[in-house]
Amino acid sequence: MTCIACSMLGIHGCSDTSSHEDGASRAPRETWFEEQLDARGVVFHLDTEMSEHYWMPEIMVGGGAAIDFNDDGWQDIYLLQASGAGGNRLYQNMGDGMFKDVTEGSGAADTGYGSGVATGDVDGDGDMDMYITNLGQDVLLVNEGGGRFRDVTLERGLGDDGWGSSASFFDADGDGDLDLYVCRYSIWSAEKAVPCRGVDPDGGRAFGYCKPNRYPTSTDLFYLNDGNGTFEPASVSSGIETREGYGLGVAASDFDGDGDLDVFVANDTTPDSLWMNSGSGVFTESGFEWACDRDSSGLAKAGMGVVVADLDDDGALDLLVCNIKGETDSLYLNTGTGFRDVTSQAGLSGPSFGYTRFGLGLVDFNNDERLDYFAANGAVNADPAIREGDAFAQDNLLLKGRSDRLGFDTIKDSGGVASLEPRTSRGAIFADFDNDGGVDVLVINRNEKPRLLMNTVVDRGNWILVDVRNETGAPSLGTRVEVHLEDRVRTGITRTDSSYLTANDHRLHFGLGNVDRIPSISITWPDGSESRLEGVEVNTILRVNHPGGE
Repeated sequence: MTCIACSMLGIHGCSDTSSHEDGASRAPRETWFEEQLDARGVVFHLDTEMSEHYWMPEIMVGGGAAIDFNDDGWQDIYLLQASGAGGNRLYQNMGDGMFKDVTEGSGAADTGYGSGVATGDVDGDGDMDMYITNLGQDVLLVNEGGGRFRDVTLERGLGDDGWGSSASFFDADGDGDLDLYVCRYSIWSAEKAVPCRGVDPDGGRAFGYCKPNRYPTSTDLFYLNDGNGTFEPASVSSGIETREGYGLGVAASDFDGDGDLDVFVANDTTPDSLWMNSGSGVFTESGFEWACDRDSSGLAKAGMGVVVADLDDDGALDLLVCNIKGETDSLYLNTGTGFRDVTSQAGLSGPSFGYTRFGLGLVDFNNDERLDYFAANGAVNADPAIREGDAFAQDNLLLKGRSDRLGFDTIKDSGGVASLEPRTSRGAIFADFDNDGGVDVLVINRNEKPRLLMNTVVDRGNWILVDVRNETGAPSLGTRVEVHLEDRVRTGITRTDSSYLTANDHRLHFGLGNVDRIPSISITWPDGSESRLEGVEVNTILRVNHPGGE
């Protein structure tokens, strides 16, 4: 086990913060982020246009990843291109505040119509690999080290040619390697595309994209890893193929506390899915029984993004799903045997109702021990009154976690950033890009540049980033980490999935407020073994290796 102090990594802002006041007593700062994409050297423009028609994929895509592809301790950026030239782009975090485009010669410039990304070490060599979903054939890029990726899609048994959306790597059958769940949005093709409603009376393009029910639903896909990074189709044997929907967001977590990872899928206009794992990679759809497939009124909403977190510090993992304008979010508290819809009690109904939300996160941005809310927003039906600019653009939404840890208050500046024009936002990537203990957000915008929102909250509280690694040195996805404080236990599971079409920082971030030393941290590894650390320093990036590792 090793502990890497932030000062050893050259991180700024590592001075002793034990004298900070509690976050609840500090005067609120409304501007939480500063947009720094250009200043940090990221040059990218997402082009989604396919034709003169309003074709559905144009309005849905916008994915990417935070991935430390060279394992130097700094989160790099991978952005998916759609119809534009040049393919996907890979940006290396240089550790000095700048990013460098290292796509050329890397093998990472897939030129498909990009949708989403999943990250994980699929071949057990210690490096993070990437699975890219496309409108068309998906792609598996294995990391060969030295900044090189290789397309091994067909030789590893993958390459579905439908319309993939979000995807997740996780160990479904407990054999120590990462399996793969792929959401599919619908059965769509340009040849069978239908005209959309709301034609512009001036003779221009239609002012709205088709509802998903104009196209057939699809089943999702599930693959088992044979241990060497080759995948066997298991959609039928696992039970996944028994349910159709319009799959968008996905997150794998242990919702029932039995030690294996289950899967939640946010479906657009069809009931959401909760796949409970038998422990062997065989799943039973249990959304209705667990009361999370619809909201408390019985409505199946237009599910987009999803996030999993222990919001109330009871050790059980809760769910948040975001939806279309005119529908509230759905916040479900986990009781251990089911979920309870607490959206209204948490103060989410009013703020969320006016936006179409996609990328989604529950993150303690100000490190006051309370999870805050961020949603990347953008309409799917344009405003006919807007003749210039982006008629689908909406502000992003930032809400501050309340002291009861079950509610949220609105931040005055839209999205926590002053003086930014709204955009049609889709994926949101959550990562600490500058290793300063404040989680940043990369928002991917349709037909626009992304926005790199660097966390500038004044007087953030203390923090810790927990970076757990398996026997080969790769991020140990599915590991349960409990941070034991004097009055409660903070819980998280190492993951890169959730949000919408994106892969996130694999390190678990915990805001600590004025806590100046952590009594203990306990770690439950996917194989059931346990580790415990006593008297852990704060304001630290803590790397913990599996006891069986080198």
